[in-house]
Amino acid sequence: MPKDLPRTLALAVTALFLLYPLWGLASPVGRWQWAAADASSALATSFALTGVALIIVVAIGTPLAFSLRGATRGVRIAFEAAVLLSVLMPPLALGLLLALAFGPGTALGGLLLRLGIPTSNDPAAFVVTQIYASLGYYLLGAAAAFEAVPRELEQSAALLGLRPREVLWRVTLPLARLGLAAAVSLAWVRALGEFGAIMVTAYYPHGIPVQLWVDLQDSGLPAVLPLLLIFLLSALPLPWALRILARSRGHA
Repeated sequence: MPKDLPRTLALAVTALFLLYPLWGLASPVGRWQWAAADASSALATSFALTGVALIIVVAIGTPLAFSLRGATRGVRIAFEAAVLLSVLMPPLALGLLLALAFGPGTALGGLLLRLGIPTSNDPAAFVVTQIYASLGYYLLGAAAAFEAVPRELEQSAALLGLRPREVLWRVTLPLARLGLAAAVSLAWVRALGEFGAIMVTAYYPHGIPVQLWVDLQDSGLPAVLPLLLIFLLSALPLPWALRILARSRGHA
Protein backbone atom coordinates (compact mmCIF):
# COMPACT_ATOMS: atom_id res chain seq x y z
CA MET A 1 0.00 0.00 0.00
CA PRO A 2 1.46 3.42 -0.92
CA LYS A 3 2.54 5.29 2.19
CA ASP A 4 0.54 8.39 1.17
CA LEU A 5 -2.72 6.44 0.70
CA PRO A 6 -3.99 6.74 4.32
CA ARG A 7 -3.36 10.47 4.33
CA THR A 8 -5.01 10.90 0.93
CA LEU A 9 -8.03 8.89 2.05
CA ALA A 10 -8.35 10.90 5.27
CA LEU A 11 -8.21 14.18 3.35
CA ALA A 12 -10.71 12.94 0.77
CA VAL A 13 -13.18 11.72 3.41
CA THR A 14 -12.92 15.00 5.31
CA ALA A 15 -13.44 17.04 2.12
CA LEU A 16 -16.50 14.97 1.19
CA PHE A 17 -17.87 15.35 4.73
CA LEU A 18 -17.50 19.14 4.56
CA LEU A 19 -19.01 19.33 1.07
CA TYR A 20 -21.90 16.97 1.73
CA PRO A 21 -24.37 19.74 2.76
CA LEU A 22 -24.16 21.04 -0.83
CA TRP A 23 -26.13 17.92 -1.78
CA GLY A 24 -29.08 19.77 -0.32
CA LEU A 25 -29.19 21.85 -3.50
CA ALA A 26 -30.38 18.67 -5.26
CA SER A 27 -33.24 18.07 -2.84
CA PRO A 28 -36.66 17.53 -4.47
CA VAL A 29 -38.30 20.76 -3.33
CA GLY A 30 -40.08 21.45 -6.60
CA ARG A 31 -39.33 23.63 -9.58
CA TRP A 32 -36.87 26.37 -8.70
CA GLN A 33 -38.37 29.85 -8.90
CA TRP A 34 -35.62 31.81 -10.59
CA ALA A 35 -37.86 34.83 -11.07
CA ALA A 36 -38.37 35.07 -7.33
CA ALA A 37 -34.61 34.92 -6.83
CA ASP A 38 -33.94 38.28 -8.46
CA ALA A 39 -31.94 39.71 -5.59
CA SER A 40 -29.59 42.10 -7.37
CA SER A 41 -30.31 44.77 -4.77
CA ALA A 42 -29.53 42.39 -1.89
CA LEU A 43 -26.36 41.20 -3.63
CA ALA A 44 -25.22 44.78 -4.22
CA THR A 45 -25.98 45.71 -0.61
CA SER A 46 -24.13 42.73 0.84
CA PHE A 47 -21.03 42.97 -1.33
CA ALA A 48 -20.67 46.75 -1.22
CA LEU A 49 -21.17 47.11 2.53
CA THR A 50 -19.18 43.98 3.35
CA GLY A 51 -16.35 45.36 1.23
CA VAL A 52 -16.38 48.56 3.27
CA ALA A 53 -16.46 46.60 6.53
CA LEU A 54 -13.59 44.35 5.41
CA ILE A 55 -11.38 47.31 4.48
CA ILE A 56 -11.94 48.81 7.93
CA VAL A 57 -11.33 45.48 9.66
CA VAL A 58 -8.02 44.92 7.82
CA ALA A 59 -6.91 48.53 8.31
CA ILE A 60 -7.58 48.36 12.06
CA GLY A 61 -6.75 44.73 12.71
CA THR A 62 -3.42 44.38 10.90
CA PRO A 63 -1.41 46.92 12.92
CA LEU A 64 -3.10 45.75 16.12
CA ALA A 65 -2.23 42.10 15.44
CA PHE A 66 1.35 43.07 14.58
CA SER A 67 1.79 45.24 17.67
CA LEU A 68 0.54 42.38 19.84
CA ARG A 69 3.86 40.57 19.24
CA GLY A 70 5.71 43.12 21.33
CA ALA A 71 3.14 43.36 24.12
CA THR A 72 3.74 41.97 27.59
CA ARG A 73 2.23 38.63 28.55
CA GLY A 74 -0.40 40.28 30.74
CA VAL A 75 -1.49 42.67 28.01
CA ARG A 76 -1.69 39.81 25.49
CA ILE A 77 -3.82 37.69 27.80
CA ALA A 78 -6.21 40.54 28.57
CA PHE A 79 -6.52 41.58 24.92
CA GLU A 80 -7.03 38.05 23.66
CA ALA A 81 -9.68 37.47 26.34
CA ALA A 82 -11.59 40.50 25.07
CA VAL A 83 -11.26 39.32 21.46
CA LEU A 84 -12.38 35.79 22.33
CA LEU A 85 -15.40 37.17 24.17
CA SER A 86 -16.50 39.00 21.03
CA VAL A 87 -15.91 35.89 18.89
CA LEU A 88 -17.81 33.57 21.24
CA MET A 89 -20.79 35.90 21.57
CA PRO A 90 -23.90 34.44 19.87
CA PRO A 91 -24.90 36.55 16.85
CA LEU A 92 -28.39 37.30 18.18
CA ALA A 93 -26.95 38.40 21.52
CA LEU A 94 -24.45 40.61 19.68
CA GLY A 95 -27.25 42.25 17.73
CA LEU A 96 -29.32 42.90 20.84
CA LEU A 97 -26.34 44.34 22.72
CA LEU A 98 -25.40 46.57 19.79
CA ALA A 99 -28.99 47.81 19.50
CA LEU A 100 -28.97 48.67 23.21
CA ALA A 101 -25.46 50.15 23.30
CA PHE A 102 -26.02 52.35 20.23
CA GLY A 103 -29.69 53.07 20.94
CA PRO A 104 -31.05 56.62 21.06
CA GLY A 105 -31.26 56.41 24.85
CA THR A 106 -27.49 56.15 25.21
CA ALA A 107 -25.08 59.08 25.13
CA LEU A 108 -23.28 57.75 22.05
CA GLY A 109 -26.45 56.80 20.21
CA GLY A 110 -28.06 60.17 20.96
CA LEU A 111 -24.95 62.00 19.75
CA LEU A 112 -24.87 60.02 16.50
CA LEU A 113 -28.54 60.76 15.86
CA ARG A 114 -27.98 64.47 16.43
CA LEU A 115 -25.17 64.26 13.88
CA GLY A 116 -27.59 62.67 11.40
CA ILE A 117 -26.17 59.15 11.65
CA PRO A 118 -28.93 56.57 12.26
CA THR A 119 -27.92 53.67 14.49
CA SER A 120 -30.36 51.11 13.09
CA ASN A 121 -31.79 50.11 9.70
CA ASP A 122 -29.15 52.07 7.86
CA PRO A 123 -26.03 51.22 5.83
CA ALA A 124 -23.85 52.60 8.63
CA ALA A 125 -25.48 50.26 11.14
CA PHE A 126 -25.02 47.38 8.68
CA VAL A 127 -21.28 48.05 8.36
CA VAL A 128 -20.73 48.57 12.09
CA THR A 129 -22.49 45.29 12.86
CA GLN A 130 -20.34 43.43 10.33
CA ILE A 131 -17.20 44.96 11.83
CA TYR A 132 -18.16 43.77 15.30
CA ALA A 133 -19.00 40.32 13.91
CA SER A 134 -15.75 39.82 11.99
CA LEU A 135 -12.97 41.88 13.61
CA GLY A 136 -12.27 39.32 16.33
CA TYR A 137 -11.84 36.52 13.79
CA TYR A 138 -9.42 38.61 11.75
CA LEU A 139 -7.42 39.63 14.81
CA LEU A 140 -6.97 36.03 15.98
CA GLY A 141 -5.92 34.84 12.52
CA ALA A 142 -3.60 37.78 11.83
CA ALA A 143 -1.99 37.55 15.27
CA ALA A 144 -1.28 33.84 14.74
CA ALA A 145 0.17 34.60 11.29
CA PHE A 146 2.57 37.22 12.66
CA GLU A 147 3.50 35.05 15.65
CA ALA A 148 4.54 32.23 13.29
CA VAL A 149 7.18 34.43 11.61
CA PRO A 150 10.62 33.49 13.00
CA ARG A 151 12.10 36.39 14.94
CA GLU A 152 15.58 35.22 13.93
CA LEU A 153 14.92 36.00 10.27
CA GLU A 154 13.71 39.49 11.13
CA GLN A 155 16.76 40.09 13.32
CA SER A 156 19.07 38.84 10.58
CA ALA A 157 17.44 41.20 8.09
CA ALA A 158 17.91 44.09 10.51
CA LEU A 159 21.58 43.18 11.01
CA LEU A 160 22.03 43.24 7.23
CA GLY A 161 21.00 46.88 7.24
CA LEU A 162 17.25 46.83 6.61
CA ARG A 163 15.25 49.45 8.45
CA PRO A 164 12.24 48.32 10.55
CA ARG A 165 9.78 49.29 7.83
CA GLU A 166 11.79 47.38 5.23
CA VAL A 167 11.93 44.33 7.49
CA LEU A 168 8.14 44.49 7.79
CA TRP A 169 7.52 44.73 4.04
CA ARG A 170 10.29 42.44 2.81
CA VAL A 171 10.38 39.78 5.52
CA THR A 172 7.47 39.78 7.98
CA LEU A 173 4.52 40.32 5.65
CA PRO A 174 5.72 37.90 2.94
CA LEU A 175 6.27 35.16 5.53
CA ALA A 176 2.87 35.83 7.14
CA ARG A 177 1.01 36.05 3.83
CA LEU A 178 -0.78 32.67 4.00
CA GLY A 179 -2.03 33.26 7.52
CA LEU A 180 -3.12 36.80 6.67
CA ALA A 181 -4.94 35.54 3.57
CA ALA A 182 -6.77 33.00 5.73
CA ALA A 183 -7.64 35.73 8.26
CA VAL A 184 -9.02 38.02 5.54
CA SER A 185 -11.02 35.15 4.04
CA LEU A 186 -12.47 34.23 7.42
CA ALA A 187 -13.42 37.83 8.16
CA TRP A 188 -15.01 38.18 4.70
CA VAL A 189 -17.13 35.05 5.03
CA ARG A 190 -18.06 35.87 8.62
CA ALA A 191 -19.19 39.40 7.76
CA LEU A 192 -20.92 38.48 4.51
CA GLY A 193 -22.89 35.66 6.09
CA GLU A 194 -23.87 37.46 9.29
CA PHE A 195 -27.59 37.06 9.90
CA GLY A 196 -28.55 37.08 13.58
CA ALA A 197 -26.98 40.41 14.52
CA ILE A 198 -27.96 42.07 11.23
CA MET A 199 -31.59 41.01 11.72
CA VAL A 200 -31.67 43.10 14.90
CA THR A 201 -29.61 46.14 13.94
CA ALA A 202 -30.03 46.51 10.17
CA TYR A 203 -32.98 44.53 8.81
CA TYR A 204 -33.06 47.26 6.16
CA PRO A 205 -31.39 47.51 3.74
CA HIS A 206 -31.78 43.81 2.96
CA GLY A 207 -28.50 41.95 2.54
CA ILE A 208 -28.36 38.43 1.15
CA PRO A 209 -28.78 36.54 4.47
CA VAL A 210 -31.87 38.56 5.38
CA GLN A 211 -33.20 38.27 1.82
CA LEU A 212 -32.85 34.48 2.06
CA TRP A 213 -34.93 34.52 5.22
CA VAL A 214 -37.59 36.77 3.66
CA ASP A 215 -37.84 34.58 0.57
CA LEU A 216 -38.07 31.46 2.72
CA GLN A 217 -40.96 32.94 4.64
CA ASP A 218 -42.75 34.31 1.58
CA SER A 219 -42.12 31.73 -1.15
CA GLY A 220 -40.49 28.66 0.40
CA LEU A 221 -37.48 26.61 -0.65
CA PRO A 222 -38.07 26.74 -4.44
CA ALA A 223 -37.37 30.48 -4.29
CA VAL A 224 -34.57 30.24 -1.73
CA LEU A 225 -32.35 27.63 -3.41
CA PRO A 226 -31.58 29.70 -6.55
CA LEU A 227 -30.63 32.68 -4.41
CA LEU A 228 -28.56 30.43 -2.14
CA LEU A 229 -26.67 29.07 -5.15
CA ILE A 230 -26.01 32.61 -6.42
CA PHE A 231 -24.82 33.60 -2.95
CA LEU A 232 -22.38 30.69 -2.71
CA LEU A 233 -20.97 31.25 -6.19
CA SER A 234 -20.54 34.95 -5.47
CA ALA A 235 -19.00 34.62 -2.01
CA LEU A 236 -16.35 31.98 -2.71
CA PRO A 237 -14.14 33.66 -5.36
CA LEU A 238 -12.51 36.18 -2.99
CA PRO A 239 -11.26 33.62 -0.41
CA TRP A 240 -10.08 31.33 -3.22
CA ALA A 241 -8.30 34.17 -5.01
CA LEU A 242 -6.58 35.34 -1.84
CA ARG A 243 -5.36 31.84 -1.04
CA ILE A 244 -4.09 31.19 -4.57
CA LEU A 245 -2.41 34.60 -4.74
CA ALA A 246 -0.69 34.09 -1.40
CA ARG A 247 0.61 30.67 -2.46
CA SER A 248 1.73 31.87 -5.89
CA ARG A 249 3.69 34.73 -4.33
CA GLY A 250 5.55 32.17 -2.29
CA HIS A 251 6.68 30.31 -5.44
CA ALA A 252 7.50 33.42 -7.48
